[in-house]
Amino acid sequence: MWKTIIIDDEQLARQRIKRLLKEYDEVEIIEEASNGEDGLEKIEFLKPDLIFLDIEMPILNGFEMLAKLKHHPKVVFITAYDQYAIKAFEEGSIDYLLKPIEIERLDKTIKKLRQTSLAPAQIPLEDLLRQIQGKKAVKTLTIKLGDKILLVKVNEIVHIQAEDKYVFLHTVDGKKHLTDFTLSTLETKLPEEFLRIHRSDIINVDYIKEIRKGFNGALVFVLNNQNETKVTSSRSNSEMLREKFDI
Repeated sequence: MWKTIIIDDEQLARQRIKRLLKEYDEVEIIEEASNGEDGLEKIEFLKPDLIFLDIEMPILNGFEMLAKLKHHPKVVFITAYDQYAIKAFEEGSIDYLLKPIEIERLDKTIKKLRQTSLAPAQIPLEDLLRQIQGKKAVKTLTIKLGDKILLVKVNEIVHIQAEDKYVFLHTVDGKKHLTDFTLSTLETKLPEEFLRIHRSDIINVDYIKEIRKGFNGALVFVLNNQNETKVTSSRSNSEMLREKFDI
């Protein structure tokens, strides 16, 4: 029996795959989760052999959750992405199911699992995330606030800053939001208007008010937000930034 957890933020999607998986004697569904954080906890506690994992979920998406795992089950992705984006999975030798899941396609997945070891596949997380996220425009980011999930519009984010182990989104209204995303994930996830100018800072170039010369060749970006935030680039990025802004 393959101890199995289903992780998807859509209840109807979870119900559908549970119903379809009941046809296979090898699959024992031991738990389900509605987001990446919940999925992470249940995987580490229950140590399943197999998970069916959605990609776009609140708090932690599927890739971010996998990056945090210590126990590594076999992964079958559940995704709504188009066939062009799916190519990334094929190249990574990771199986996937395209929503809405069809029984014929699920049957192929189960047959593949029967023919292969349940040892986890090597998952090129950063490469896959870069390819997949690049195919879909991100308009909002989720922020966890107590038992609530807030949505922050990407076009209202002026500056993203890492402070110690925490990452904060600074919005045009002067507010500061703690996010569970890492700076590296956000650099990959966000559109091209967001530029990493320092290992601790990403800025939205649409909100640049002026650029000043800083110490030792660094550049100081004054942002057009309520606080007129000043963000200094690293010296290692200065040449790239001077070329980009024709300074």
